[in-house]
Amino acid sequence: MLTLRSSPTSPFGRKVKVAGLVTGHAERFKIVSADTMAADDPLRNDNPLGKIPCLILPDGMSLYDSRVIIEWLDHDAGGGKVIPLAWPERLAALKLQALADGIMDAAILMLYEGRFRVAEKHEARWIDHQRGKVERGLAALEQSPPMPTATPDVGTLTVACMLDWLDFRFSTLAGGQYPKLAAFLDAMNKGMPGFTKSKPQV
Repeated sequence: MLTLRSSPTSPFGRKVKVAGLVTGHAERFKIVSADTMAADDPLRNDNPLGKIPCLILPDGMSLYDSRVIIEWLDHDAGGGKVIPLAWPERLAALKLQALADGIMDAAILMLYEGRFRVAEKHEARWIDHQRGKVERGLAALEQSPPMPTATPDVGTLTVACMLDWLDFRFSTLAGGQYPKLAAFLDAMNKGMPGFTKSKPQV
């Protein structure tokens, strides 16, 4: 059994769940909810940073963050399942993952600014700085969106999880500004078995 400490809304936790579908680990996951803000949550014993996702292996070793966990899943499955073995495909997948991860990081900082600071103390320049990262990243992806597939690589699955989370939190795709990315996400939801079951939930 593999214990995955995460939350129903974490896009990074979802990355791991979707990767597990591709590598064949999903049925071995025991999903345990974690509260990153609770000082007494056992998560901090598994990951001193107190961040999710965190994967605990059968021997008790804990792995974090999502990129390291997915590396382990791919290796344990024999390699080349979600992280291509051949160059330059491997580089392209990892670069795409880094872009989607960066967009999520910036969007989460925007979310936290509103969640943990009272309105009169919101720093507009900070929020605009993070929003710029999100908008530039999405614009780059809209120009060259990944191809939807039932067995996505780590870059493609990270983009899909990122888009679903942005739409969940910010309704990013609802305005029609990113039609290619909306079409990509729709195709992923329709074409990858199990992808829709891992959607972020309140």
